[in-house]
Amino acid sequence: MPSLTARCDDARPRPMTPIDASPAEALRAMLAATPPTVSASTQLRLLVHRGLDRLPLPGRGATRVRWQALAEVAEHDLSLAKLYEGHTDALAILAELGLHDEARSDDTWGVWASEGPDGRVVFEPQSSNTVTLQGTKHWCSGASQLSQGLLTAWHRDGAGPQLVAVAMEQPSVTVNASSWQAVGMAGSASVDVSFNGALARRVGNVGSYLARPGFWQGGAGIAACWHGGATAIGAALHRKLLASTPAGRSAFQLAALGRIDLHLESTGALLREAAQWIDRYPTADASAIALRVRLAAEAAARHVLDEAGRALGATPFCRDAQFARMAADLPVFVRQSHAERDFVALAERLLDPAHSRWKL
Repeated sequence: MPSLTARCDDARPRPMTPIDASPAEALRAMLAATPPTVSASTQLRLLVHRGLDRLPLPGRGATRVRWQALAEVAEHDLSLAKLYEGHTDALAILAELGLHDEARSDDTWGVWASEGPDGRVVFEPQSSNTVTLQGTKHWCSGASQLSQGLLTAWHRDGAGPQLVAVAMEQPSVTVNASSWQAVGMAGSASVDVSFNGALARRVGNVGSYLARPGFWQGGAGIAACWHGGATAIGAALHRKLLASTPAGRSAFQLAALGRIDLHLESTGALLREAAQWIDRYPTADASAIALRVRLAAEAAARHVLDEAGRALGATPFCRDAQFARMAADLPVFVRQSHAERDFVALAERLLDPAHSRWKL
């Protein structure tokens, strides 16, 4: 097998996060010191090398700490957050399925589970753990720069999905970036990857990727990224008003900041409650929790973008590179939501006599 099967002790030692800093604080300090011209994939490698990817696993008592780290990265750069969330999710999946040692200290991972009608990868067993892959997988964020991938594949008889791990540096793995024409989230480079007999290794059993509690726990973590991006947008208006004299603060801008505060604080409270629930019930079905926080974070992001844009006008969109990039990235990132289908899925989970019907 390629480098996937190498042992952790084969890689150089990993510097650890300072014990007196939370993951979010350590990430904030390092990202602040990183030049804005550094690409998202290079920033990810720097974070991995510093050990800042080793977050608390979801459902182990510190889910909020994990989500704070995701939100911190997102507030800095959403394309980086997309890659960072995928990488840390891969580490959590490997740990949950008992394959923690598969992750070498300097590997960078992606998780690619999109199942479009023309994007299904099939696998052919070669041994009890090894398979070969055939087909094309779409929406593979960061694939051209990552060393390892976790992706869903299907047996030729239709059994699946089977999660497999594949080393990307194989001649039988081809990355095609021609279809990626995005302006927003351009740095995440969600490309097509074709496999022509690539070697891969089974991760868990058929269906275990979707059946594990961590599937929805990880899905809820995406909302922390959206919240971080919305926070960055809201912070621009907050800074503008702080820098103004009381006489220079228009009622229109103040009202917009008040509405932004309501949206962000409400979503933040829901995320904190969700993290606490996941830690209290780590093996329970978190699908309703995840759908609720994702839909709330998506709605908040849309409202904050609208409020900040109306209150600030065109200037930051045209003259503030960080704001302009965040404003372009956030609408694309939240489209990872499934819109009305997620509302339907949430409602279906509420049609249970045990539902508390919104009691305080």
